[in-house]
Amino acid sequence: MPDANLILDSKVFLGEGPLWDVEKKALWWINIFAGELFCFDPISGENTRFEMGQQIGTVVLQESGGVAVALENGFFSFDPATKQLTPIIDPESDKEGNRFNDGKCDPSGRFWAGTMEKVEEKATGALYCLNGDATCHQRETDIFISNGITWTHDAKTMYYIDSPTRKVAAYDFNNATGEISNRRIAIEIPDGMGYPDGMSIDAEDNLWIAMWDGWAVAKFDPRSGEFLEKIELPVANVTACAFGGNDLNDLYITTARKGISEEDLEKQPHAGSLFHAKVNVTGTTFPKFRH
Repeated sequence: MPDANLILDSKVFLGEGPLWDVEKKALWWINIFAGELFCFDPISGENTRFEMGQQIGTVVLQESGGVAVALENGFFSFDPATKQLTPIIDPESDKEGNRFNDGKCDPSGRFWAGTMEKVEEKATGALYCLNGDATCHQRETDIFISNGITWTHDAKTMYYIDSPTRKVAAYDFNNATGEISNRRIAIEIPDGMGYPDGMSIDAEDNLWIAMWDGWAVAKFDPRSGEFLEKIELPVANVTACAFGGNDLNDLYITTARKGISEEDLEKQPHAGSLFHAKVNVTGTTFPKFRH
């Protein structure tokens, strides 16, 4: 398995949410606490920045154009051309201590994103499913740090990560209704490997999981729970990964400086930067929010 190479020495505090845009041939990604949304062109190396005005948890593409984002204060639609940010709904307007974190769209175009406590002490978070008509349903509760979420190709199984549990949960998924059931544990992260953060699924339905405090992206078979291989990185806090490129075999990887001492940052100066690895499998395109 190849090591990852540095492609953008951004050194952001908490890089997250990579998402490949097939039409633009570009990578959307975010810097959570700074409220920054980026669009990175891997050919030119240009990294366009958009300011959200509040903390940002994740970004998805919209079928109607532009993107949708989960911000500190709920779901919004964003037009990069006009820089217009339009509120959709805030399902936790009564919870000032929480913020949105990771999320993605399911195969039918619903926007899923979860919340977490800002101080990361209690399980006050939840997982939400936003429909195209702006109705929003709470699908899970008592979440510590809502993170990676993805679906199998047959749209029958959803995988979801609550990072401190060090487990990946699987659910039966009803693609027609967006309902989930039959929760079980698909993967338990071995000791010493770190904490599961963001993740992507490849064309063979294996999971590629970014390992916080694990110096790697780890590949697992969620049907057996077996660890298969990993891509090592020169930074400890690996946050998320996404397949992209013309053949969907370019793996883009975000990282963070958060939680690393000044002394340790001297040993990993590229923490918070964007990395890339060419892999021997293909990924899948990201569903768009049907809004």
